[in-house]
Amino acid sequence: MGTEVIHSTRGGADGDSKSPLDAGIPSFAAIEKLVTGIAHQALAPTIRLAVTGLSDSGKSVFITALVNQLIHGGNLPFMGAVNGGRYVGAKIVDIPDANHAEFQYREFLSALTEKKPSWPEPTDATRQIRLALRYRPVGLVTRTIWPIRTIYLDIVDYPGEWLLDLALLGESFAAWSKKMFALCKEPPRAKLAKDWLEFVNKLKPADQADEKTLRKGHELYVKFLKKCKSPKLALSMLQPGRFTQPGDLAKEDVLVFFPCKPPRTKTKLPRTCIYRELAARYEKYKSQVVKKFYADHVADFDRQIVLVDVLTTLNNGYQSFADMREAITTVLRSFSYGQLGLFKGLFSHSIDKLLFAATKADHVASNQHHNLKLMLERMIAESARQVRFEGTELDGVAIASLKCTDTVVTEYQGRKLSCVKGAPVDRDKDTLLFPGEIPETMPTHSDWDTNRFNFLEFKPPRIPDVERTGLPHIRLDQALEFLIGDKLR
Repeated sequence: MGTEVIHSTRGGADGDSKSPLDAGIPSFAAIEKLVTGIAHQALAPTIRLAVTGLSDSGKSVFITALVNQLIHGGNLPFMGAVNGGRYVGAKIVDIPDANHAEFQYREFLSALTEKKPSWPEPTDATRQIRLALRYRPVGLVTRTIWPIRTIYLDIVDYPGEWLLDLALLGESFAAWSKKMFALCKEPPRAKLAKDWLEFVNKLKPADQADEKTLRKGHELYVKFLKKCKSPKLALSMLQPGRFTQPGDLAKEDVLVFFPCKPPRTKTKLPRTCIYRELAARYEKYKSQVVKKFYADHVADFDRQIVLVDVLTTLNNGYQSFADMREAITTVLRSFSYGQLGLFKGLFSHSIDKLLFAATKADHVASNQHHNLKLMLERMIAESARQVRFEGTELDGVAIASLKCTDTVVTEYQGRKLSCVKGAPVDRDKDTLLFPGEIPETMPTHSDWDTNRFNFLEFKPPRIPDVERTGLPHIRLDQALEFLIGDKLR
């Protein structure tokens, strides 16, 4: 199975857009082939999969590995269609009427498999890739009509920071500003926001707005957000998301605003004052940027996977851990969940399956994977209850999109330790390390006070024959079975 691009058109099942009628009087076989092709195309469903995750959760690597596994198909033992011998294979196909860039699968795969492998660059724009998946159906009637069926899988990738903006659609400028100021009262934001807070506290919101003042406040606020996003802190609840990841809007005026406290006056504010101008720009941002993003990329998803880097969050301390939980809750409030009942399916679109995945499971020993999954489930407990209440099927799993280490059991001072062997990012050779353990219960403040967590990052491994073996992974097959296994029956 190769990776060449084919075209999904309105022609036959294999993408041939030329009709047999063009050759003159058609034979019965040609007519049968044409009718079968049209019917097949009409009945070939498309699944839109949202790959969701905040900064550094590993979305690009996950999508690259997912596409690689579906194309190769040989390293997915827990995927039902593969295990049952019914999976035929996959190809990358063109996306009809695509209004955004294609996911750079080949470039990312090349980076991961070259002589000196490297991790792909983070996503800075919306990208999508479509796969045509072919399989043999289970049902006797379906199998008789179509021995081999095709479904299309659209995988959508975008900066995770942008998802946080969806929550703004339900908030006024006053409510959002109040929330941001409340966050800035708590450490570590209180110290990081000092320069911006000094500026905004000196503002007189009822004064006449001028562009210089608005841009100064915006620049200081963006600097504050970028400090929060630094690897040392890795805070997640950063709004608006476009301020730290602007994409193609980097120089657009629609981004020039910041939170502001309302003036202490009972008189009506002039339309041209600072506060009303900031509020107007906030509403313009929601209308022109956030709503468009929601309509173009979010509103029609069928399935969703949320990637969570639990280990890095544990490394970065209690505030980072709590911030991640709040960000996940905020993101999930913006999606539509629930089974597509008869009437609901006619008037709206809902996500009916949601998978949470703790990434980088290979950074700890295999005996810690269960605790990693439990930690993830505790982090998302509040969100999970709401999603299940809406009727969406939900599950959690610990995965490694690209397996970088091996678990090795060693003996130290009479005690058996489960270690990992791999190349940390700051070393050139494989090293045997004890990565530490993940607690069975939610960490307390004292766990971070004792520097309990120090999970290392690893380099991608050398893969000598990726065309034959595919990328090594941990539980991607289980993730795929949950997300699309029911569609391959």
